[in-house]
Amino acid sequence: GTAMLPALRHGLRRAVAPRGLNVAVSVRRAAWRSMASRAASADTAEFPGGHVLPITEKLAFDMPHQQDPLPVFRIMNEDGSIRKGAEMPKLGEDLLLKLYTDMCRLKVMDTIFYDAQRQGRISFYMTHFGEEGAVVGSAAGLEDTDMVYGQYREAGVLMWRGFTLQQFADQCFSNEGDPAKGRQMPVHYGSKEHHFQTISSPLATQIPQASGAGYALRVAGSDGVVACYFGEGAASEGDFHAAMNFASTLKARTLFFCRNNGYAISTPVADQYAGDGIASRAHGYGMPSIRVDGSDAVAVLVATRAARQLVHESNAPVMVEAMSYRAGHHSTSDDSTRYRSKEEIAFWQRMCPIARLRAYMTAQGAWDEGREKELQAQLRKDVMHALSTGEHKPKPPADGLFEDVYDTMPPHLKEQQAALHAHMDKYPKEYELGHHHYANRSTPPPPATAATHRAPPTHAPAAAHAPSVGERRGARPSPDRPPPSPPRALVLVVRDWAPAAGAVECADGIASDRVPHVQLNRR
Repeated sequence: GTAMLPALRHGLRRAVAPRGLNVAVSVRRAAWRSMASRAASADTAEFPGGHVLPITEKLAFDMPHQQDPLPVFRIMNEDGSIRKGAEMPKLGEDLLLKLYTDMCRLKVMDTIFYDAQRQGRISFYMTHFGEEGAVVGSAAGLEDTDMVYGQYREAGVLMWRGFTLQQFADQCFSNEGDPAKGRQMPVHYGSKEHHFQTISSPLATQIPQASGAGYALRVAGSDGVVACYFGEGAASEGDFHAAMNFASTLKARTLFFCRNNGYAISTPVADQYAGDGIASRAHGYGMPSIRVDGSDAVAVLVATRAARQLVHESNAPVMVEAMSYRAGHHSTSDDSTRYRSKEEIAFWQRMCPIARLRAYMTAQGAWDEGREKELQAQLRKDVMHALSTGEHKPKPPADGLFEDVYDTMPPHLKEQQAALHAHMDKYPKEYELGHHHYANRSTPPPPATAATHRAPPTHAPAAAHAPSVGERRGARPSPDRPPPSPPRALVLVVRDWAPAAGAVECADGIASDRVPHVQLNRR
């Protein structure tokens, strides 16, 4: 019986195995025979997977500190001069001017929108102070049709592609012009028109998605490239490593762009990793990489353009690590002076990418103080107009809460929608959205009357005070207990709130002409 088992197994395999599987098995067997038949030399040996590796009799560890760190590619020095031996690309005056103008526009928008959040006009914001060169420079090195998976500090990529100031403002105010219909946090931009996937708050989730999208392009035989942005902090997430391995083994057409700005919120790079940054990790995944000065917008453009070309030609992923400094707070929910000194921030002001490019353009005779003042004044006017317009636009339809997930709305969502309508009918003045919250209804809401609108509550009379624990359990109230006093207002006066960190690290003409703050400080 046991002698028949091999033949039985062979017969079953022949009977049920697809022909494609038999072919694959035959190919693997042939490859194994070929590998086994090769004669290993005295200094090399072949191991599974087709790896021919050197052989040594010496017991020696590979020590990272004995290896030189990856160099940083730079074209332009901090003073705007061209580095000795570097070659300044022929970008043309128009492209160079757009590069500079978009960086300035991004900075002015960040400054004014940040102040607007401090005034309570928008709920949340994140700036790009110190990283304008890395973001806008990389956008200039990509094709506008390349799909982008961003983290949350890549508004400059959208701006480069034509996303307007009004569109930025509409998204931050969650008004009727917001393509997300008010269902995303501010700065969580997305645009199908501009090939920019919507930002997601959870860290690093976009990295494996970008690996999959790049793999899909390769399978489809597309000439396109996927660009994925992330910070060095996101590279500590497990999703990062899974994404790198998938991309490298599946040969995804993905360009990974790491913004190494020195901090993962409050965690400095010294506490994030012990190795040579992020680009060095690409070697372990068999992926080409380059490190570039993120404050040199021209170098970033050149490096990104070359990396994209390499992805296109090799049909495989490439990594770019841009070394920069986050001059501002992580977000409006952060105070970076609690974990780094003002002296440190001031020291790194010399890396300002805007000041660097302006110095180069001025030395070339392509820029002057008059044009600088004119540009800053116009940018400020444009941003203020977009901010004011976005602030006064109506809110999006409330019915959008239930749309764009199912093709046909399921019963449980219809019940929730009806409950929301009933609640808004009961308190119409609390939801002054006009016709918008009835976008999907056939009848208008009932008019607001005194009966349907609750008056602001006053303090309750003594007899209507909240019952004590004993009273709730049925005990008699004490006759000696005095009635509760009326509620007293607690007034918090705050003034001299610290301005946005990094907002004035460049002498760009906006430091002395800023949006007035609500003066806040604890007293």
